[in-house]
Amino acid sequence: MQDLLIRGGRPWGGAITDLAVRKGRIAELGAELPARPGDEVVDAGGCLILPGLVDAHAHIDKTLWGTPWHPHQAGPSLMDKIANERRVLATLGLSPERQSARLLRRMLACGTTHVRSHVDVGPEVGLAHLHGVQAMAEQHREAIDVEIVAFPQTGVMIRPGTLELLEQAVREGARVIGGLDPIGVDRDPKGQLDGIFAIAERHGCGIDIHLHDRGELGAVTVEMIAERTRSLGLAGKVAISHAFCLGSVEPARLDGLIALLRENDIAIMTHAPSGPTPFPPVRLLHERGVRLFTGSDGVRDTWSPLNNGDMLERAYLIAYRNGFRDDPGLELALHMATYGGAQLMGAPRYGLALGSDADLVLVEAETAAEAVAMHPLRRLVLKRGRVVARAGQCLLPDGD
Repeated sequence: MQDLLIRGGRPWGGAITDLAVRKGRIAELGAELPARPGDEVVDAGGCLILPGLVDAHAHIDKTLWGTPWHPHQAGPSLMDKIANERRVLATLGLSPERQSARLLRRMLACGTTHVRSHVDVGPEVGLAHLHGVQAMAEQHREAIDVEIVAFPQTGVMIRPGTLELLEQAVREGARVIGGLDPIGVDRDPKGQLDGIFAIAERHGCGIDIHLHDRGELGAVTVEMIAERTRSLGLAGKVAISHAFCLGSVEPARLDGLIALLRENDIAIMTHAPSGPTPFPPVRLLHERGVRLFTGSDGVRDTWSPLNNGDMLERAYLIAYRNGFRDDPGLELALHMATYGGAQLMGAPRYGLALGSDADLVLVEAETAAEAVAMHPLRRLVLKRGRVVARAGQCLLPDGD
């Protein structure tokens, strides 16, 4: 841990100021702060200073990052993609620990300091992916915060024994329990949701459910999730990822769903999916008081070769797909990739205020909006005051 004095930066695009880092936290903000003996002095040159980027929806255990190029071969449906993933991963025999470490280095180089990753748990893989990512997270605990979601990628009720494995994963350290399309995949929404919520109630963990079902199927699922959130007093601990249905129902139906999300403090994730896939109306949800966050989703995996773990680029894609051109819209997209994800993860001392952890990113831009629009190279990345990346290059030892 190195004490630093960052001269002439723009915290979130504000006035040029100096920022002093002492013992891993932001200790001073002001003009012409004096350097202390032993300080590393960094000339920010008017660069933007952001809090560490937050990738709050990733699948780091299944990335193909760092391996030879693998042509995309999955079919169009959700179940096609799941089946193809199972085949490819079984053939390649990759290590979740090694692959997640490879992707983590890329994320750090891009300024990400917090990750929530959905890690596969199920009868075919048991808890192997969980244990692999846990080992990686422990090894890199000084460089990045990793929160693990126990995720039933192949379904819950259609795979007997999955609920028991999910509960065991929570006992062994997963902080969040996941779900997957209770209607579209399991065709038993009551069984899946009752099982998942019961585990959360017993262990006090959070819930994050993948919901790809569109239209009325998805809308009914949102209602069922909200009902259980309310009845079990889990407001603020539940998230719905993707929520395509919020972009594919009539306005009056959407109004009712938004009210349920707000009343039960259920957070929504969108990564701005490609193509014709519907997605939640970001600005409307924000204006109605719904908490929003984002993430890379899968990064160069069997689902898609396109995502690359850069959360400034992800904010750009959110802005692009939502048609944001104004600065408030661009900043909203960035907020989802910073404060929105940090709040979801319950990150203590996150931000740019005095006393916050010095999880910081220097970006060659003047404003937050410009950083989203241009998503330029990250000049410097700090994790609790430790320099972990410079000029777009991760400084951690290469474990390969």
